[in-house]
Amino acid sequence: MRRIERFMKEKGINVGDYVRVIERENGNSVEYEGIVMMPYELSSGETLTLKLDNGYNIGILVDQILDVQIIERAEPKGTKTFKNILPKRRELPNVTIFGTGGTIASKIDYKTGAVHAAFTAEELAMAVPEIFDIANITPTLLFNILSEDMTLEYWIKIAHEVANALNSGEDGVVIGHGTDTMGYTAAALSFMLRDLGKPVILVGSQRSSDRPSSDAAMNLTCSTRMATADFGEVAIVMHGETGDTYCLAHRGTKARKMHTSRRDAFRSINDVPIARIWLNGEIEFLREDYRRRSESEVWVDDKMEEKVALIKSFPGMQGEIIDFFVDKGYKGLVIEGTGLGHTPTYVIDAIKRATEEGIAVCITSQCLYGRVNLNVYSTGRKLLKAGVIPCEDMLPETAYVKLMWVLGHTADMNEVKRMMLTNYAGEITPYTRFDTYLR
Repeated sequence: MRRIERFMKEKGINVGDYVRVIERENGNSVEYEGIVMMPYELSSGETLTLKLDNGYNIGILVDQILDVQIIERAEPKGTKTFKNILPKRRELPNVTIFGTGGTIASKIDYKTGAVHAAFTAEELAMAVPEIFDIANITPTLLFNILSEDMTLEYWIKIAHEVANALNSGEDGVVIGHGTDTMGYTAAALSFMLRDLGKPVILVGSQRSSDRPSSDAAMNLTCSTRMATADFGEVAIVMHGETGDTYCLAHRGTKARKMHTSRRDAFRSINDVPIARIWLNGEIEFLREDYRRRSESEVWVDDKMEEKVALIKSFPGMQGEIIDFFVDKGYKGLVIEGTGLGHTPTYVIDAIKRATEEGIAVCITSQCLYGRVNLNVYSTGRKLLKAGVIPCEDMLPETAYVKLMWVLGHTADMNEVKRMMLTNYAGEITPYTRFDTYLR
């Protein structure tokens, strides 16, 4: 047993207790109050870790501790049921919060120091009591995974659960989701949820809920407000700037995570956000062409082809990469081309082989901003001749998900092209906007 474990046992301290610690520091005594945290597994075992009221953690060497006073014992598990403490008010709209995991539903593992998915949907909701003044909340944990582990199977499960909730009378749905692949899930739901007439809002956070700089609470509050608005689409709601003044609602097919750690990481690409949600509750719609709330019954069109790949074009890329997916029986490829949508000329023969064998090959741009145009340079014209489908200004991940959805409905290449170039969920902007470029 390490020294910290012996110390806690001698003092009768348990993890989760709220304590006052008197420490000897430079000849003076200093007091700290906080929650006792699990001893850090990889430490030397001589430090008591407290989470202070301001959200920060402090480690106090056992040798420096003069006294420990237990202010409040950790509440025994099972003394409250979540069902009994959820307030319900008849005059408020009803919103279901689905938990899927991600940083908005995560905390620090004090055994390893790592962030991991940990909160249930109930814990997430109760951590942000403000949302109970906005709507009657029904929290449901669908699964608890990191977003990099998201699959088609999960997308389909989410879509059906969302449809069931909305068709059962819920006024809106919020989905807690990891930020790394949130854009993929938002796009998938945008295509699968047909005749949608109520808000379906995906939300996450860049920083875990137990950090003082966490964006989780504000993001969830803004998402709940958007889920009760006069709005009927799939959207992502996240911080709109680095402070805590407003969030932005981005169309589900046009949103992308553009920074690894900033709280305002999400941007609408080649388009304008749908709305700005202010901290005071005001929702400022920034455009007119969004779908309003309706009483239509949503249904799930979950015919999706899983054998689709997303490939990035790069200098030195070889045709054998394309051949690999052809030989493995893939039905569709989306290539993130360079610039206007190009690949090296020496892989065009492999692309032509793929299209001749009935594989749909789509081209987007890894530039993200701007539009694919294969008529400007000879490489582009050769790609057109090889049978590729230029995907206008679609995000690569949106084109990838859309191709899965399209191939779930048809294998006819003319029909595939027609559907890929048809705007179903706002994934294609009708003309290039120069006021949407990220500065």
